[in-house]
Amino acid sequence: MSEQEQADIRLEYSRLKQEHADFDAAINAMIATGCDPLQIQRMKKKKLFLKDRLMALEDRIIPDIIA
Repeated sequence: MSEQEQADIRLEYSRLKQEHADFDAAINAMIATGCDPLQIQRMKKKKLFLKDRLMALEDRIIPDIIA
């Protein structure tokens, strides 16, 4: 993997990590204000999708090395 590809992946990882944190804050605010449970569940699903995407990017940056 080239240096540019790694830099692009790291940039995407940082962006998604921030978006994941934003979703977490939004979900906590929605829970605190007693928002619609269905809407909260949808937000949690989106947050989980972001987490899965983050894990996939991590695997591309740091591949598993079996000794």
